[in-house]
Amino acid sequence: MRRITLVLAFLLSGIFVSAQTDFGIKGGLNFTFFRVTEGSFGTNPSEEVGFYGGVFFDVEFEDKLHLQPELLYIHIRDFQFLNAPIYLEYDIDKNFHILVGPSLNYFFDFFSNKFKVRADLGLAYSFTENLDMHMKYTLGFEELAPNMVFLGLGYKL
Repeated sequence: MRRITLVLAFLLSGIFVSAQTDFGIKGGLNFTFFRVTEGSFGTNPSEEVGFYGGVFFDVEFEDKLHLQPELLYIHIRDFQFLNAPIYLEYDIDKNFHILVGPSLNYFFDFFSNKFKVRADLGLAYSFTENLDMHMKYTLGFEELAPNMVFLGLGYKL
């Protein structure tokens, strides 16, 4: 396992060095939809509004293809977790982008099984070279993993 981690770290560092890489911050609101049949989320809400914020890298491989890993802190009422999506981004045109990829999540407040993998699909619109607006949908695969819609802004530093 340690060797695999070292090999992955080496490969990723080579990608970041050889490709054009940008760094930025993002944040906004998230709308969470719980699928609860056998669990307790406090008063058993069906949806909640929260906020998120974090950092991202934008690594351009080709003219229209990017890799965009992110690390986000998400807060929903009494629940907090880290979200680390790894997006493959395709530029439809100069301003409009599609993002798709897995999302790795660590939930601080769950009773057990704190690590969950989910799927993300997103759209982004660039107002300027540095400022974009994005909307993402995260699909939870397990019964207690919530589905989410994110609406926010990103800014490349």
